[in-house]
Amino acid sequence: MNRMIYQQIVNSSLQGQKQLAVLIDPDKTDEEGVINLANLVKKHGVDFVFVGGSLLTGNFMGTCLKILKELLTIPIVIFPGNTMQVHKQADGILLLSLISGRNPELLIGNHVIAAPQLQQSGLEIIPTGYMLIESGCTTSVAYMSNTTPIPHDKNDIAVCTAMAGEMLGLKLLYADAGSGAKHTISANMVQAIKDHVKIPLIIGGGIGSALSAQKVWEAGADLIVVGNALEKQPGLIEELTDLKNRINKVNVG
Repeated sequence: MNRMIYQQIVNSSLQGQKQLAVLIDPDKTDEEGVINLANLVKKHGVDFVFVGGSLLTGNFMGTCLKILKELLTIPIVIFPGNTMQVHKQADGILLLSLISGRNPELLIGNHVIAAPQLQQSGLEIIPTGYMLIESGCTTSVAYMSNTTPIPHDKNDIAVCTAMAGEMLGLKLLYADAGSGAKHTISANMVQAIKDHVKIPLIIGGGIGSALSAQKVWEAGADLIVVGNALEKQPGLIEELTDLKNRINKVNVG
């Protein structure tokens, strides 16, 4: 099975090279919006595009993926909120297991339903431990998943959850404050998780400035994901890629 996306993330992590993904929610954009964002992504050297949302109410996902594949050569990865978001037009999928919650459907139930379709999809499937972290408000993913996020100041719970995910054989960890988060995951929590696991760590939710990105990257995040903030700040892509390049240049040295 193709493992190029996973290997790219792992290799960058081992080399201390930070990566950036842009998240597109097909429910919150249109063709013009996808084209404009794709052009920014291409211009500034973003590493990945993630596509998905907590709830899809329209049928734009296929069109969104088609546009992205036509305009970009970087990996397009599905970040699924449910089984309806499996689509063979992408390159890969984060097979999310919501290890921070106790909802069996999001730990294994939906995965069983989607397994035959995933096997036939040709997608690179990346088993990912998904951890929701409290962010100051009830986010869409917390509501839709019917789970309680890990409290933002409970580093010990986050660390033990991450360790369990790694011991279960998951390949990536994705700690997420959620769409619409008031604040991102604290640098202290990011560092605590990174100090106790060896698999790559993805951080998303609430990253709305280069300063917040810098704190999370320097605390140990291998890859950060930015989504909602770009709707109001499209120039943030350039700021983040410039910051990423500066950090990576220092790490190489």
